[in-house]
Amino acid sequence: MSEVFDCSDGAQLLQGTRLARQSLGRGELIVMPTDTVYGVAADAFSPEAVQRLLDAKGRGRQSPPPVLIPNVGTLAALAAEATEALHNLAEAFWPGALTIITQANPSLSWDLGETGGTVALRIPGNAFARELLQETGPLAVSSANRTGMPAAGSAQEAREMLGDSIAVYLDGGEARGEASTIIDATKLDGDGTGTVRVLRQGAVTAAELQRVLPEATVLEQPAPSATPLVQAEADAATDADADAAIDASAETDGSSETDAEAPRVSD
Repeated sequence: MSEVFDCSDGAQLLQGTRLARQSLGRGELIVMPTDTVYGVAADAFSPEAVQRLLDAKGRGRQSPPPVLIPNVGTLAALAAEATEALHNLAEAFWPGALTIITQANPSLSWDLGETGGTVALRIPGNAFARELLQETGPLAVSSANRTGMPAAGSAQEAREMLGDSIAVYLDGGEARGEASTIIDATKLDGDGTGTVRVLRQGAVTAAELQRVLPEATVLEQPAPSATPLVQAEADAATDADADAAIDASAETDGSSETDAEAPRVSD
């Protein structure tokens, strides 16, 4: 039987966060507020927990969830290479509504689904979410809804859709923020050159990205053809455009890079 905790009440907040940590440690799911919508969260390093998250939402492994992290320092542990360019993006837009897809650290023991060797990372702007992440470590987080239904803007809405598939609901009030911008930074070079592709436009604009990366090429639209690059259904990392799926594709620039396996994420 799932439990709901009102995080505006001090006693319930302490009990709820304690039980949430314990539940995550057992591979169970929790629902938590973020700066955009409510998210369903699992231990990112537990393949069983991630599969439980996908099952709860009615999703397959082809829609891997993003990973929310507590601070910029975690970027170095999860990314294959924490370059100066990635740090510049993180310092400019984190905490906040920018989801960065980059190559994942190949030494990590995790299984988020069919990611193509990439990971989508974000530090949420919600202070409560960051405090919880400081205690739990990185969490795989997707919007708290069944696939095909609107993303939950409250704990009650999430519970109506997900029910007892969730161990703990942390009720932090309304959460109906602007969607995060999703970018593919896998072709961004460490010195700030290369290409960044905006896969979904959200709170962070292409012009703002260009100001931070003046030497890079910022492409505002996914290429119309070639292999699928990302499939982003507004949820998780977490976005208010519920079920607005984005099917982007790899850049067709005539190089051999277009033949590589492309990253996939459902945020």
